[in-house]
Amino acid sequence: MIASERTPMSSDELPRFDVKGQVALVTGAARGIGRACALALARSGADVALGLRDAKTGGDLAPQIEGMGRRALRLQMDMTRLDEVQAAVEAAVAYFGRLDILVNNAGVAPENAAENVREKDFDLTLAVNLKGTFFASQAAGRVMIRQKYGRIVNLGSQAGFVALPTESIYCMTKAAISHLTRCLAVEWGRHNITVNAIAPTFIHTPGTEECLSNDAFRADVLSRIALGRIGEPMEVAAAVVYLASPAAALVTGTTLLIDGGWTSR
Repeated sequence: MIASERTPMSSDELPRFDVKGQVALVTGAARGIGRACALALARSGADVALGLRDAKTGGDLAPQIEGMGRRALRLQMDMTRLDEVQAAVEAAVAYFGRLDILVNNAGVAPENAAENVREKDFDLTLAVNLKGTFFASQAAGRVMIRQKYGRIVNLGSQAGFVALPTESIYCMTKAAISHLTRCLAVEWGRHNITVNAIAPTFIHTPGTEECLSNDAFRADVLSRIALGRIGEPMEVAAAVVYLASPAAALVTGTTLLIDGGWTSR
């Protein structure tokens, strides 16, 4: 690790918005926001470990990263299996020699009215969104504590700040992500580890394709976004790169809303 990544910027040093020479692990990297984060981090100079629920998925993602001159590693990482979470972090460190950035992107959102929520959906949502995020952070945090350097970025949601009908459990977990982010930031700050979260609005991804194809639903969503459009995965990934970069060295414990103005209403 180069010294400038571990120490504060001097008064005359210009900010760096890249992650050159660092190693990142992105969970749920196969598609959508996770895929965008992996590509954006690689474009910004990082080697990338790809946490995949099924290591056979991800298509051309690893070759794309390698085409940028960076290294890529596919990892079996089902976030409901803590043995796989721990093993994936260990494999990334063994392969790359260290781990500088963790992006906790994996998440699920089974929809149902609160009175109809099934226990198995409740348990799955908490297992992936909260338990998986915590234990991935713990595994990466232990490595980062030894290194005396690390950047963790959690994927929250505007749903942690506003109520979305039929998404009560998802909203609950994303609100919890913001507070977990604060707790880890305070606890690990002394080790030169920053922990932040980002909270996107509706983004064009395979997971939102069905609901956004409903004209009435889409019109309602657009009416709530001040900028009047649905977001793109790379707009979320850009914030991840910022929070992982030296430019954000003094930013920790915060949740950055990327919501087009939804929560400002």
